[in-house]
Amino acid sequence: MNGSAAVPALSQGEAFARIRLLRSPNIGPVSYHQLMRRFGTGQAALAALPDIASRGGGRYVAADVARIEAEIAAVRRAGARYLFHDSADYPTLLTALESPPPILTVRGDAALLARPSVAVVGARNASAAAVKLSRDFATALAGMGYAVISGLARGIDSAAHRGALAGMAAGGGTVGVIASGIDITYPPENAELQEQVAVHGLLIAEMPPGTEPLARHFPHRNRIIAGLATGTLVVEAAPKSGSLITARLAAEAGREVMAIPGSPLDSRSHGCNQLIRDGAILVQTPDDVAELLAGFCGDPRSTFRETAEAFAPDVADEPADVAGLLALAPVGVDELIRQSGASAGAVQMALLELELAGRLVRHAGGRVSLAG
Repeated sequence: MNGSAAVPALSQGEAFARIRLLRSPNIGPVSYHQLMRRFGTGQAALAALPDIASRGGGRYVAADVARIEAEIAAVRRAGARYLFHDSADYPTLLTALESPPPILTVRGDAALLARPSVAVVGARNASAAAVKLSRDFATALAGMGYAVISGLARGIDSAAHRGALAGMAAGGGTVGVIASGIDITYPPENAELQEQVAVHGLLIAEMPPGTEPLARHFPHRNRIIAGLATGTLVVEAAPKSGSLITARLAAEAGREVMAIPGSPLDSRSHGCNQLIRDGAILVQTPDDVAELLAGFCGDPRSTFRETAEAFAPDVADEPADVAGLLALAPVGVDELIRQSGASAGAVQMALLELELAGRLVRHAGGRVSLAG
């Protein structure tokens, strides 16, 4: 549960406005949160979009009302519900991210989000030994009361979910985060497993219902997996795999990063071995994981990567003149702040205007560029 003061229930009109705001063109988590900070409500932000876009040199039309009505009906048909960023049961760990997902769709027991949590990730084409390790670790950790979080992919993820389901009688459980809409199963052979996760655990999607799992959606899913968990355990992974991206995201969020070592003769172990070499904590038993996470207070023992520096812009600032500093090559927002001499809030407001006008693209790592 979120440790902040109780949040009043949203009116239907405000909930609808927030969904429409997030589904409107050129709106992502960063711009959504900036708009909500500046205008206070989804309804007010929606009303302001045309004026903001015009200042950036463009014309703006928000998402069609009928499209949002159809989406809400699809969420209901799937037996799911919306979870907004300021809801009382929105996970506290996820709010600590620089730009947490503004709206999630969830199906199942959201109380699992308040339990101690650990992400278990790894290779899709995992070895039989690694699959058994993943299953056994998840069973033991669920038995200790942990919510085991993974991505419902083949290999390590599937084994983690199955193991956690087997061990959940002792108080833990499992949370599946998918890269598609809440009503889409991927891979198809995991249809039964995904249903078990939704019925006995919790299923989470950031994408609207009906969305197929495209390659560009998986980094967003990985960020949620890393953000939900106190620590991320990589069981087996090749270099440059998605599991290592999740580990990096966990480290940037200030969470613990752990890895199980493997044979140097197996390329599927090279990612884990490299993580350990770069500062992740070597673990060999579920007790090792529990010992690391039991007393976690935001100061990870792993030194895998420095925590990313975040800043909150002053939403009252007038926009800065930064268009001339932008090019097709991505540049960090912090660099724009330095070069422009303007405040963070002024630069962010200028970028928001350009983004809504369709002239700006946001990239990973807090970088932006002009749209091609």
